Amino acid sequence: MAQLLKFAQFPLVQFLRQNFHFPTPKQIPQQPFPHREPIKHLLIGSPKAVTSTIHYLQVIGYASVGDWSPLQATGNPDEVMSILSRQILMQ
Repeated sequence: MAQLLKFAQFPLVQFLRQNFHFPTPKQIPQQPFPHREPIKHLLIGSPKAVTSTIHYLQVIGYASVGDWSPLQATGNPDEVMSILSRQILMQ
């Protein structure tokens, strides 16, 4: 847990918090036919960095650990990737 709190201090995490707004269900206007689009998130890095990020995204409520693909080797030494596919509501 202490590692996740340290992770939250990274500049990238701070940038994402400041520049991206993830609407809560109460903020999404009701439309007769909401439009959903697929989006894919790709994490690439060391196994420790990718796993830590996946766990952090679960802690903040963005995605469950089980939603991500298993870690896959990229062909580069000590580098793996994992992907998350989601459907997002478009306004």
